[in-house]
Amino acid sequence: MPTISDGKSAASGGRFALIVSRFNQSITTRLLEGAIETLQQRGVADGSIDVFWVPGAFEIPTVAGRLARGGKHAAILCLGAVIKGETSHDEHINRAVSLSLAELGAATGVPLLFGLLTCNTLEQAIARSGGAAGTRGKDQPGSRIGNKGAECAEAALEMVDLLNKIG
Repeated sequence: MPTISDGKSAASGGRFALIVSRFNQSITTRLLEGAIETLQQRGVADGSIDVFWVPGAFEIPTVAGRLARGGKHAAILCLGAVIKGETSHDEHINRAVSLSLAELGAATGVPLLFGLLTCNTLEQAIARSGGAAGTRGKDQPGSRIGNKGAECAEAALEMVDLLNKIG
């Protein structure tokens, strides 16, 4: 029988950094609230949660890189909302941020969670920054969108636990 390892979404020690974009702040504040509430519900103390506000989503990787290389945080949650406008500007931001965060995570070994909403409309962003956590995967019966900040926090806790198990 194969050995199976996975992470559990419970506090396993360490500090958590939340980097939040001020652009579309009515949305990103809701993502932040969902993430903090989830971390607290899973046993992470307020004193172990650090919040860093940046001007926009494009600035998230710069702060994430500094924090990841600093070695003080078990995971870094990156929260933002880029909503499509009249040009392709959103596509360039989304691509740059996602690639940067993936590269940083792989290079540093610190989980960098992609909590960036990449929506076509404001209505989609509002739906994805809602109250309760959504279901995982669209293939689940009665699936709902929920709060992507809360989902990001769940994933961060699982990754920290899994990496602790791997050693």
